[in-house]
Amino acid sequence: MRHWQDLPPTFRSLPRIAGVDEVGRGPLAGPVVAAAVILPAGFDTEGLDDSKRLSAAKREMLASRIRASAMIGLAILPAPIIDQLNIRKASLEAMRRAISALPCLPDGAMIDGRDIPPGLPCPAFALIKGDHLRPEIAAASIIAKVMRDAMMREADRHFPGYGFRANAGYPAPLHRAALPKLGLTPLHRLSFAPCRAISEKTCR
Repeated sequence: MRHWQDLPPTFRSLPRIAGVDEVGRGPLAGPVVAAAVILPAGFDTEGLDDSKRLSAAKREMLASRIRASAMIGLAILPAPIIDQLNIRKASLEAMRRAISALPCLPDGAMIDGRDIPPGLPCPAFALIKGDHLRPEIAAASIIAKVMRDAMMREADRHFPGYGFRANAGYPAPLHRAALPKLGLTPLHRLSFAPCRAISEKTCR
C-alpha cells in the first residue's frame, strides 16, 4: 500500500489510527527518535506538516498543541544500538517501540516511508511522504523532531565544539572539522563512515 485512497474503507474508518515517523537517520551522532501519535476526533490539523518544512518556533508551538490532547508514544535508540542493528533496522525498531509505548493499542498505524516495521501489534501500511500527506504522521514527525532537537541541545552542553545545538549531529562542516580535532563522543555512530575512519585511525 502506498496511497491513502488505495486503502480499504474499513481501514480508513478505524477509530484510532496512529501516525508514526522517525527522525535522525542521517546524523553522525545522537539517537534515532520515533513517535507514534493518535490525534483526538476534531483535532485542529491546521499547520501540521513534515517537521522539516516548519520553523523551529512553529514546531514547538504545534508540539505543545499535540501534547495537550493527543496520545503519544516515544522511542529512543542510541548510537550503540544503531551500530548494532544498522540505521534502517534501528529506525524500524524505534517505530515499533513507539507504537507499543502508546497509552492504548491503536486499531491501525500509518508509517511514513516505504517499509512497515516487523512485529507490529496492529495492522499498518506505509505511506511515502506521509508526513506531508497525513496529519497523523505529520504530528508524529513534529513530536519526534522536537524531542530529538532538545536532546541534541543538551548534548551540546556536555560535548562542546561539535555544534550539536545547531546541526543536531548531522555532518555539517563544523561537525566534520571537529572530529579529527576533538575525537569521538559516546554519541557518535561508529558504523558511519566518517566516525569509523576516526575510530580506526585512533586504534592504530
